[in-house]
Amino acid sequence: MGMNTIDAKGLQKAFLAGAKGLEAKKDWINELNVFPVPDGDTGTNMTMTIMAAAREVSAIEEPTMEKLAKAISSGSLRGARGNSGVILSQLFRGFTKEIKTVDVITTTTLANAFVRATETAYKAVMKPKEGTILTVAKGMADKAVELVTETEDIIEFAQKIIAHGDDVLSQTPEMLPILKQAGVVDSGGQGLMQVMKGCLDGLMGKDVDLSVEAEAPHKKVSGDAPVMEEADIRFGYCTEFIINVEKTYGDREEKDFKTYLESIGDSIVVVSDDDVVKVHVHTNDPGLAIQKALTYGSLSRMKIDNMREEHQERLIMDAEKKAADQKARKALEAQEASEDSQPNSPYGFIAVSIGEGFGEIFKGIGTDYLIEGGQTMNPSTEDMLNAIDQVHADTIYILPNNSNIILAAEQAASLAENKKIVVVPSKTVPQGITAIINFAPDLTPEENKAAMMEEMSRVKTGQITYAVRNTMIDDKEIKEGDIMGLGDHGILCVGHSVKDTAMNTLAAMVDAESELITIYYGADIAQETAQNLLETAAAKYPDCEIELHSGGQPIYYYLISVE
Repeated sequence: MGMNTIDAKGLQKAFLAGAKGLEAKKDWINELNVFPVPDGDTGTNMTMTIMAAAREVSAIEEPTMEKLAKAISSGSLRGARGNSGVILSQLFRGFTKEIKTVDVITTTTLANAFVRATETAYKAVMKPKEGTILTVAKGMADKAVELVTETEDIIEFAQKIIAHGDDVLSQTPEMLPILKQAGVVDSGGQGLMQVMKGCLDGLMGKDVDLSVEAEAPHKKVSGDAPVMEEADIRFGYCTEFIINVEKTYGDREEKDFKTYLESIGDSIVVVSDDDVVKVHVHTNDPGLAIQKALTYGSLSRMKIDNMREEHQERLIMDAEKKAADQKARKALEAQEASEDSQPNSPYGFIAVSIGEGFGEIFKGIGTDYLIEGGQTMNPSTEDMLNAIDQVHADTIYILPNNSNIILAAEQAASLAENKKIVVVPSKTVPQGITAIINFAPDLTPEENKAAMMEEMSRVKTGQITYAVRNTMIDDKEIKEGDIMGLGDHGILCVGHSVKDTAMNTLAAMVDAESELITIYYGADIAQETAQNLLETAAAKYPDCEIELHSGGQPIYYYLISVE
């Protein structure tokens, strides 16, 4: 028997299955990155985007189309990371606008929703490029319109659309020569197809694990939680929660907090990420852990399990009541403090940074708020919105410092309220530094953005890293483990030595008009090694001023700017 309609529960199951289908293939999708660098993250970004929506969708106990549409759209918009994640969120946004007013979905509804999804996503991208996720989405939308008069069976409809989507995806290397040269299809398009195939599995009733785990903050992990046998349990309650930091919480506070937790329990894990701290502790008194955590901020996503199976419900209710009371008091105090606070500054800066050294540089030139992210972890739209809330200024300039973060910043700017947000589309950290240095308080926001962009255009950036697979790019044969010099528009050189590759990268960047060379060395480079590179570069380019700074960035041995 065919399936002619999808009700709200069916859509909920299909969406969660689609999210899990993408999550299962995220590492494979990461490997489709054109450049063989160790930070290919399309699969990760798309997964984190859809899982942000999936957490909201899974929490709906009595689903309706309107509730699901809001959860899918809002969750994915705020959770969007990277260009691929933002485009995926826009596809969902358009799709949900079409389905939120119906009781059941038919093939006609799906066709209209596919078309609206594609139109919304194309509008969100300033310069849409064919051979990408957009092309795959449009191909499926066109096929949906064609099929709507041929069948009312949703399963048959979906199967044919997916088959056509795979066909369009297979043609992306013919649309983008760089994909063909690298021997891969578009990774964003592949991610979209995994979502579609997962959704179909859900509709067909295949056995799919639809459980969605709570979000874990991305950052350093301090401590390991050992596995304990039941007979060894000294502390009976497994206590977990997230602290939404509202007061000072640096390395010293984290150390003090861990020391306190160790005094009341064991199996401690503290995961810190800017304004969010995930806590896990086994203790005989969860209230003590909660009360201490409340001194740093409000709590969310609390979970207490009685490992001896005693009084679990009472303790959870008590803990939640304490947290709710404290959170309400904190909110009231924050409101009162806000009312008494000084007026906003006329302007402020938010920058995405990629290492401790770069963080210090940005702070030194006047940045108000740093978002840790960059290459290995693109911040989400929600991260951007949280940063905007923390900067008390009428006009806020956001420096994404990575081409894959610009769309998320622009999406946050469109969602922000009561503040003027100016996204300066810096594609590298050196460009972001130059932009802030050239800010002029007496200019209008529009004039400043234009001036910043003009100064950024004078900055060339080179990045030295290693290859994670064999490939051929820009007519250069690359083998796993080779050292690559990446420029603003592609691979500049390939070698076996970090220093030699850095010097060859400089040779490709420096010209007769170059005046300043700045070398930022990464977390894996010793200062003495970087100083040696500086001296070699100074000898070769005596007419250029050369500076050396610790960037502390992961993955990239050196970031080099030439102005």
